[in-house]
Amino acid sequence: MSAVTSRPTSQCDAAWRSMLAPDRQEPVLRVARDVAARVTDPARISAALAASIEQTRFPKTLARRPYAVADGDAGLAVTCAYLDACLPGEGWDAVGHQFLTAAVAGAGAAPVGLLGGLSGLAFATVSLSRDGARYRRMLAELDDALAPRAAAIGTRLNRTPEPGPVSAFDLISGASGIGSYLLTHDPHKILPEILGGLVTLARDHEPPGWMTPSHLLGDETMSLLHPHGALDCGLAHGIPGPLALLSLALRAGIEVPGQVDAIRRITDWLVAFRVRDDWGVDWPAIVPLTDDGRPGRPASSRSAWCYGTPGVARALWLAGQSLDDGILGELALEAMDAVLRRPAHLRAIPSPTFCHGVSGLLHVVLRFANDTGMFRHAVADLVDELLAAYQPERPLAYASLEPQGNSVDRSGVLDGAAGIVLVLLAAATDVEPTWDRLFLLS
Repeated sequence: MSAVTSRPTSQCDAAWRSMLAPDRQEPVLRVARDVAARVTDPARISAALAASIEQTRFPKTLARRPYAVADGDAGLAVTCAYLDACLPGEGWDAVGHQFLTAAVAGAGAAPVGLLGGLSGLAFATVSLSRDGARYRRMLAELDDALAPRAAAIGTRLNRTPEPGPVSAFDLISGASGIGSYLLTHDPHKILPEILGGLVTLARDHEPPGWMTPSHLLGDETMSLLHPHGALDCGLAHGIPGPLALLSLALRAGIEVPGQVDAIRRITDWLVAFRVRDDWGVDWPAIVPLTDDGRPGRPASSRSAWCYGTPGVARALWLAGQSLDDGILGELALEAMDAVLRRPAHLRAIPSPTFCHGVSGLLHVVLRFANDTGMFRHAVADLVDELLAAYQPERPLAYASLEPQGNSVDRSGVLDGAAGIVLVLLAAATDVEPTWDRLFLLS
């Protein structure tokens, strides 16, 4: 019988608590400390980067941008901020300052997005600011540079644009990610412009405004597979990102005209395009379009944060909370129950890392567990899976696994060892992981 049938009352406003038994927390912290020391060691970072060039089959993904949260010094500054909160008095704040300084120095040509640009760098600055007590001048300069560019993105979406690339609205580099930072810190009051653009994106239209034409799908292979375009269902690049931001903003009391209707329209669409496998509810990575512009038949995806049910379920849960809609909440929990009953080897997330690996799934489960009291057994199982992947003989003790199975030494938050540190700390401590606003999980 599904655990969803006896769902406890939501505890969304409860304090964060470790879901691990006390005797399990210390071994997890021991690994987290070791990996943290490695990913913040400049010599190891350089050695891992040099090694990764020989290890990877995707060399274009290895460019290390200091200003980026995903793979650069800004992400390591965020990691140090959480380390300092979880392990006070161990000097992580000073280490974080060094990484933030390096990130800002390299930000001259930074784009505006969250995981690879100014929004994420500003988020890192807020994270280390001790509730605004420090870095005021730096943060003001970043916000002044960010505000007009963020407003322009919202304005473009508000003009009822023709379908474009997902990067216009997604979490990684588009409006949803920028809005995620602005929901955290918005001195110039730009967030309503972003929300208004996302409301326009979700207007009642066929095909939906977030469809991506074939020639803008990102690479030739995807264009050939989907010659009539597609609709992206991933939290990282698809419509769940706008849904999560619109829902979090509404719950925070920030509302623009049409926002509730937009949330409803997106949730209705996601509910309509769920699929099922032997374990239950699932979501595809994309919904292809046919030659007449109608949705084609979707297929199941991996069970990751970036694509698949965990990310979609979290977005639906946030929507349910913002609308006080228990049915959406029940569907999200039913979907997560299906993910966790699915055998681990069929989840298609062999990497221990965050984006499309075990850490991302674990962190989504941690959020659900803290909200509801459910899935505690799954937390322990996924932590065991992460500890089993620990390889102290490697430079960073964890390696990212690419689709072909080759191991790559990466230090960053999104696809590297730093992201694993963040999740291990969240699992083993009672310190709220506010850093996960970067991934639109809270």
